Formats: sequence, structure tokens, C-alpha cells
Amino acid sequence: MPKAKKTETVDCQSVETIQEKKRPQVLVTGAAGVLAQETINRLSQKKYGVVAIDFRRAVQIGDDIPSYKVDFLKRGFEDIFRQHKFDAVIHLGRVGTDIGGSHFRHNANVRGTQKLFDLCVKYEVGQVIVLSSFFVYGASAYNPALLDEDTPLKASDLSLNLIDTVELDNLSQIYMYKYRRVRMKILRPCNIAGPGVRNNIGRLLSRKVVPVLWGFNPVMQFLHVSDMADAIVKACGKPNTYGIFNVAPNDWAPYKEVLRRCDIIGVPMVSIPDALPMWIARMAGWEAFPSYLVNYFKYPVIVDGSRFAKAFNFSPRRSLEEIFLHYREMKTRRWV
Repeated sequence: MPKAKKTETVDCQSVETIQEKKRPQVLVTGAAGVLAQETINRLSQKKYGVVAIDFRRAVQIGDDIPSYKVDFLKRGFEDIFRQHKFDAVIHLGRVGTDIGGSHFRHNANVRGTQKLFDLCVKYEVGQVIVLSSFFVYGASAYNPALLDEDTPLKASDLSLNLIDTVELDNLSQIYMYKYRRVRMKILRPCNIAGPGVRNNIGRLLSRKVVPVLWGFNPVMQFLHVSDMADAIVKACGKPNTYGIFNVAPNDWAPYKEVLRRCDIIGVPMVSIPDALPMWIARMAGWEAFPSYLVNYFKYPVIVDGSRFAKAFNFSPRRSLEEIFLHYREMKTRRWV
């Protein structure tokens, strides 16, 4: 009888171990951001095991989701990889152009990301998804009408403040081609907007009054934050696919029309000399209109998202009107 009991116990443990192995383990960086939290919620619903990390704070998302505050460059970061056997890493922790100085962003976006990739290689992570940005293409009067993934990255030539963003993208490409067993997807989304988004475009559309450069009305693309989270989860669902992908809808709107549909008053300002709109924006406290993004309010940067749409059967579910409605409703609740 004692022997039979022992056999039953071993069998139960074996079943639990097999079930645990069938649940893919995913590390999500940048967990304090709304995009990461939307992504984590979707992954949890699809029965992924999720670990959340962020350099700002440990985020309380759910009792079954471990959360850590980490510095990628500190030795303790590797302990998370030792403790959890990750099948995938979703790197949404890119520090945006609105956070910290250039030295801080370089350490986080380049050195920190390199450390993350090294650990992915060392601990044999199957796939890595990296959030880059359409900013890497640069805003120029000579851009083609539609930018595909083979378009040269010119942002660092046009603005020193975007160097770390381009370096992160280039670093991701190096690891993608050097370590083929780590299936890497580099996502370059257009403007992400919607509830809770606090990037430059989100803060700009939240205001009641914003600048408009005389003589310029660039066409812009917008993707709802919920659709971007859907796109990331779809990408995670195809672990053997890798490459560079623009993520954008097949829809766009001129800047002045965007302001009108978001119930924003555009204040005209002269665009030459180049330093003048930057100085006016700084004096007026328009933090969402930083000097290094002025060209993006002059020239269109429209990306072709067809490669991602075809590879992952992706189509945004939220329209531009739904995005703009959110910002109109914000202004009925308070003066910005």
C-alpha cells in the first residue's frame, strides 16, 4: 500500500509539470506603460505565463503575474532569467524621447537593451519582440510617399535626440541576423494614441491649444493603443516568424484635420528660422512639441503596414474617429 501511494504522488507531479511546460512563459518589459499592461492582459487571457518588469517601479497587475523593478545594467537582472524559463521576451521598455536626457536614454535604450539581448541568447529564449518606432525613418521633404521596411533610417542624421532610437533598432537587427535561433521581430508602429497614452502625440492631442507651422499640413497615421496590443499578441503567437515590420492602418489624416476632429485650436507660427518654433513652443510650455520633432509636424512620414498585416492577419479594429473621439471627450470633462 505505501508503495502504491508513492506511485500516485509521482504521477500527479508529472502531470503538473507537463501542464506547466505547456504554458509559454513571456517576459514583458516596460510594464508601467499602458501598452504593456494592455498586452499583459491579453497574454494572460490566452493562458500565457507572464512576468512583468519596469525600470520605474514594480507594477501590481495580478496575483499570478510576478512583477519586478529592475535596472537592466545591474547584476540582479540575470536572476529573473535564472528563475523563469522564458519562451519569449516582449521588449516594450524603450525609453521615449520625452523621458530623461540623452545619456539616460542611451544607457536604457542601447546598453540596457544589449544586456537584455545577451541574456536572451544565453538562456535560449525562443523569440524576442522589440518595439521600435516609425521615428527611425526621419521626417524629410524627400521621403517617398509610402515608407516600407527597407527604407534607410535617417532620423539620426536629422536629430541628435533620436540617435538612441535608431541605435536600438540597428542593435536589434544585428542580433536578429547574428543569432538566428532567437526569432526576433522588430515592430515600427506609427503614432500610438488613445486612453492612457502619455507619449508626445498623446499629450499633444490632450491639449486645447497647440502650434501649427505656417505652410505645412503633413498627413499623419494613428493606431489605437488597444490595436497595438492586439498586434503584439498576434506577433507573439507566431514564434517562428521573424523580421522587420511596420505596424500601421491603411488610413491617415492631415494634421489640421486631426486638430479639428480632436477639438483643438491650432495657433499658427512661422517655421523659419528653424529655431523660432522651437523657442516659441518652449516659452509656451508645449512640452509635447519638442524641438527635435518639429520636422515631423512639417513633412509626412507614412509607413506601409502591409507586410505585418499579411504575415499576422492583422487589421486594426478601432477607426481614426474612435481615437479622435477619446480626445474630444477629454476636453468636455476638463480644460487642458
